[in-house]
This record gives sequence, C-alpha cells and structure tokens, in this order.
Amino acid sequence: MTLSQLNSLSREEFVRVVGPVFEHSPWIAEAGWDKRPFTDLEQLHGALMRVVRDSGEAKQVGLIQAHPDLVGRAALAGTLTPESNREQASAGLGKLSPEEIAAFQKNNQAYRAKFGFPFVICARLNKKEAILKGFETRLQNSRVMEIATALEEIGKIAWLRLQDLIAN
Repeated sequence: MTLSQLNSLSREEFVRVVGPVFEHSPWIAEAGWDKRPFTDLEQLHGALMRVVRDSGEAKQVGLIQAHPDLVGRAALAGTLTPESNREQASAGLGKLSPEEIAAFQKNNQAYRAKFGFPFVICARLNKKEAILKGFETRLQNSRVMEIATALEEIGKIAWLRLQDLIAN
C-alpha cells in the first residue's frame, strides 16, 4: 500500500490496516487517523507515537501489557499474532533448547513480578543472546524507566511494521 492510498482510507479502513502496527491496540491508529494526510513514513510514525506519548500512563501500560511474553504461553501454543510470530522467529526464538525456554520463562516471570507487564524488546533488532542479556540489565531499572524503555522498544517495532506495510 502506498502512503497516498493510506491517506485516502476511511477511519475504519485505516484502523483495520494500521491497527496491527501496535499489538492489540487499534485505539492508536484510530486516534492517529485525524492527523492525516501524512507526507512520509516518518510523519506517520511520529503522529502515532505522539498518540502513545499523550495517552497517559494507564493507557501506555495497557499497550505494554498487550504484548506477548517472549517465548511465553502464546508463542509455545502457536497463538501469537502473525507479526509477533515472525518477529520472535527472526530473533531465533522459535528454535530454543529446553534450557533456553526455561531461562526465558524464568526471566519473564521475574520481570512481570517486578514491573507488572511483559518484557518488550524489538525482537527483529536482537537475537536470543542479546534479549536474555536485556532481561538481566533491565531488571535493574525502576518501573518508570522500564515504562519509558518498553515504549521506546514499541516505537521500534511500530517503525519496522510500518515499513513492511507502506511501499516507499
């Protein structure tokens, strides 16, 4: 789809197309529709990220909570969104040893216990070793720092998904 075609979509069509850019959070695309027309991908991404930044902590945490655990129940059961499935596979998370699965599950549990939401990292820009190291590093952060870090990672995920969606 071209940016021109995207700009011409109705609100409902725009939400259907752009909504999956943010995991189970179509409200971002719905609010972003009002910012059209977009002149380039950067402007579109910036507008959507402003919606996230301006939404307040409760909605931001809801957005973070909409993400699946890495190598979590949804991944092991095969019920991830197609986007998340591809992204986790690109990081090598689809071919883990039982020990690696156990390490991810232990880290997921510790992270959720501390912060109350899943560990979010742009899997397409990382491999399993870097992700496991990320757990170790980020578990030292405060909740405020982790909300900011998770939203930054969500921004990276959204950027890559928009690039997949829009033809330049």
